[in-house]
Amino acid sequence: MRIAFMGTPDFAVPTLDALIAAGHDVAAVYAQPPRPAGRGKGLSPSPVQRRAEAAGIAVRTPPSLRDAQEQAAFAALDLDAAVVAAYGLILPEPILAAPRRGCLNVHASLLPRWRGAAPIQRAILAGDEKTGVCIMQMERGLDTGPVLARRETEIGGKTAGELTAELAAIGGALMADVLERRPEPVPQGDDGITYAGKIDKSEAKLDFTRPAIEVERQVRAFNPVPGAWFGYEGERIKVLAAEVSDLSGDPGTTLDHGLAIACGAGSIIPSLVQRAGRAPMTPAELLRGFAIPAGARLG
Repeated sequence: MRIAFMGTPDFAVPTLDALIAAGHDVAAVYAQPPRPAGRGKGLSPSPVQRRAEAAGIAVRTPPSLRDAQEQAAFAALDLDAAVVAAYGLILPEPILAAPRRGCLNVHASLLPRWRGAAPIQRAILAGDEKTGVCIMQMERGLDTGPVLARRETEIGGKTAGELTAELAAIGGALMADVLERRPEPVPQGDDGITYAGKIDKSEAKLDFTRPAIEVERQVRAFNPVPGAWFGYEGERIKVLAAEVSDLSGDPGTTLDHGLAIACGAGSIIPSLVQRAGRAPMTPAELLRGFAIPAGARLG
C-alpha cells in the first residue's frame, strides 16, 4: 500500500519500522517541527524524523495542517492510507478524507476507555488492571472512530515509561497486521467512555493525604516524566520507584530514618530517588548527603 506515516515521539517509531519492514511504500513521513533542546537550545528533530531520515524517507514538518496548500500537498501524495501514531497535530477533514482507505490511528488504550491525550498515565493513576492498543479508523471526533483491532496487556507494577515501550511495540505489530488483513471496523459503542486529559505538571507533586496505593500509582504514572516529587528544605526530590507499606502516621511525615513516608492510609517506602541535577540513587545514598530525619514533614 502507498502510505503516509504521521508521528512524532519514540512511541511512534516501532509503527514506522513495521511499515518499512512490511514493504509498504511510505511516500512521506509527517512529524512535528524540530524543538529547542539541550543547554544550547538548538533545534532537535523528533525521534520519528530521525528514523525516517535514516531510512531515506522524505519528511515534512508543517506546524499545522489547516493551511490549504498543506492539504493540497497531502492529497497530491495519492495515498491508499495514512497511518497515525502520537502525531500531536489535529487532522482537519480534508486530511482525513484524502487517503482512499482513510487514516488509521494507533491508540494506547482499550477504547472507548481513555480517549484523549494521556491514556497510559491515566490508566495507571486509575488503578486499571489492564490496558492495550486499538487500531482505530479516524474521524472528526476525539478518538471516537470504529476499531479495527485491539490487543490487551496487564499493567501490573509497570511505570508509564515501561508501559509506553510495551504498547509501542504492540502497536507496530498490530498495525502491520491490520494493513495485511484489512478487517472490518467495529463501532466503539457508548458504554465505558472515559477521557484522558493532558497531564499537568502540578499533578506530579505527591499528595500524601491520599492512600499509599494511590501515591504509589502517582510514582509509576509520572516515571519518567514529569517525575513524581516531594519538597523538603526548599528542594524537590523525585521519587522514581516506591513500595506500599502498612506503616502509618501523620500524612506527609517520615516514619523512620530510611525515608518511609506516611500517607492517608498506609505509607510508601521509596526505593529510587533523585535530587535535581543528580543521578538516580537509593534513599540510603540520598540520606548520606541530604539529611531527612524521622518525623520530618515533607511538602
